[in-house]
Amino acid sequence: MSLAELVDHVIGVDPDRDRITAAVVCARTQGEIASKSFATTARGYGQAMRWAKDHTTDGRRAWSIESTGSYGAGLASALATRGEFVIEFDHPATRPSKDGAKSDSLDAVRAAREILGRKTWATPRSRGAREGLRTLVTARDSAKLARVAAINVLKALVVTAPIDLREELRGRPLMDLVGRCQRLRPDTAIDPEHAATKLSLRSTANRVRHLTDECRELELAMIPLVRAMAPALLDEPGIGVLMAAQILVSWSHPGRCRDEAAFARLGGVAPLEATSGQTQTRHRLSRGGDRQLNRALHTVILARAKHHQPTKEYIARRITEGKTKREAMRCLKRYYARHLFRLLEAATMTA
Repeated sequence: MSLAELVDHVIGVDPDRDRITAAVVCARTQGEIASKSFATTARGYGQAMRWAKDHTTDGRRAWSIESTGSYGAGLASALATRGEFVIEFDHPATRPSKDGAKSDSLDAVRAAREILGRKTWATPRSRGAREGLRTLVTARDSAKLARVAAINVLKALVVTAPIDLREELRGRPLMDLVGRCQRLRPDTAIDPEHAATKLSLRSTANRVRHLTDECRELELAMIPLVRAMAPALLDEPGIGVLMAAQILVSWSHPGRCRDEAAFARLGGVAPLEATSGQTQTRHRLSRGGDRQLNRALHTVILARAKHHQPTKEYIARRITEGKTKREAMRCLKRYYARHLFRLLEAATMTA
C-alpha cells in the first residue's frame, strides 16, 4: 500500500539553519496547495503545525522532512511529541528540476511528491537515550581524531629532536613516551633548540594525555545508556561499548527497520547478485546503507573470527564447502545482522 492510499495530504519540508519551508501537496492530484516559511524555533514549529491544520484534513496527513538528523531534527521532534505522522525523506530519486530551477519551496514540494509514490518509508531516528548516545559517539570520534593527530606530531618531534634527546625518547611505548615528555623541563635547557623542542614535546604530550582521558570519560558515559537500551548487547562476543553504541545509534528504535532484511540493507551487508557472462552465480554485499554501522559489523566479525570458536568453525565449514574465506565472511556478516536485529528487537521489548 502506497502512502497516497493512507493520507489525504503530505506536507513536504525543506529545512535550513534559520528557517523551514513547508509545502502542502494533495495526495490524490499531487498538486501544490500552499507553501510558507517558518523560523526554526519552538514558536515557528507551532506556527507551522497550526498552518498545516488549516490546509489539511486532521488525522489524514503526513510530514515528509529532509535532513531529520540535522536541520530538520527540531521540527521532527516537535511533530513526534504532538503525535503527527512524520517520515524521513532521504535519497531523492529525481533531479530538482528539468530546467535547473531550484528553491526551498520547490524542494519542499519534491519531498512531498516523491514520498507519495513510495510503498516503504523511514521514520526519523528517535531522540532521548539514543540521541544522547549519538552525541557521545560524535564527541568521542572527534577526540580520537585529534588524539591520533597529536600522537603523529609527538612522534615527528622525536624524530627531529637533538640527538641526545632523541636517543633518550625513541623506542619507548606510547604512553611511556607521553609520560616522559610531560616531565621535560624546558626552562633548564641552555641551548635554545633544546628549550624549544622540550617545550613542544611537553605541550604535545599534555594534549595526548588530555585527549586520552577525554576518550575514556566519554566511553564510560556510554555504558549506562547502552545497558538501558539493550542490556544483552554488551554480553555478545566481539562487541564492546563503542561497537554497541554505534549499532544502537544506527538501529535507533524498534520498528524503524521493518524486518531483518531491511536491517541488513541498512548495515550494507545485504547480498546482491554479481553474476556476469561466464562467471558462475555469486553474490557481493551492498555498498549502500549506514557506513558506520557497516564498519561496526565488520569490526565485530573480525574479532569473532579470531576469538570466538563457533565463528571459527562456521568459517572453516563454509571454506570446505567451496567458498573462499572472503565469501564466508560475507555470509557471516549477513547471518550476524539477522542475529543482531532479533536481539535488539527482543531486548527493547523486555526492557
